[in-house]
Amino acid sequence: MKAIQYLNNQILSPLIHLFYPHICRGCAVELNSLKETLCISCSGNLPYTGFAKTENNPVEKTFWGRIEVEAAMSLLYFTPSSITQKLMHQLKYKGCQQLGVYLGQLIGYELISSNRFSSIDAILPLPLFAAKEKLRGYNQATVIAEGISNVTKIPVFTDWIARTHFTETQTKKSREERWQNVEGLFKVIKPDVLKNKSILLVDDVLTTGATLEACGNAIKKIPETTVFIATLAYALQ
Repeated sequence: MKAIQYLNNQILSPLIHLFYPHICRGCAVELNSLKETLCISCSGNLPYTGFAKTENNPVEKTFWGRIEVEAAMSLLYFTPSSITQKLMHQLKYKGCQQLGVYLGQLIGYELISSNRFSSIDAILPLPLFAAKEKLRGYNQATVIAEGISNVTKIPVFTDWIARTHFTETQTKKSREERWQNVEGLFKVIKPDVLKNKSILLVDDVLTTGATLEACGNAIKKIPETTVFIATLAYALQ
């Protein structure tokens, strides 16, 4: 068995690497190992926010006066043409689910290094409308949540809350239009299970926070629930 594994490593792996090169998802440079996701340069240039350990950080301030959030964070800053934008494009539109898991794991390490997220019972990725998820093939928030779970060992649940209808992209909408676009958008499927739970809501990027607010409000209607929020990126306003 060891001899076969040795031959695979010495012969098959280089051949696979030759015909199917493994590239960095940040800059497309060729990587030496299939276990790598980003090159050393891109990994070193990730624009971390440090919000996980910071009370009253910009993510938390986004929800002040809108919804009670126990603690909130984003892993990276998002700016146009940045490495964060490139990574999110790879995750959402190029099918790079493993990248989402990797970035989710980075979020997980940030969470466990902070004592502000220690009481979470369950991770809920922000749901996509079912038809949209079927078209894309996956929900990027779920992939990120799985990475967080890999590190924190907190379970992920995708059937506790659902998106009730399709909404147009929020990208070009005003702040008020975004709130109107998500009104009544989420429905709790398993209210009895959610009762008395501390929930970590996970999404890819935070801009106005309208969608996360709508989902959080649906959850907060269940007695004794606590909401935490974690996103991959925070878009500078």
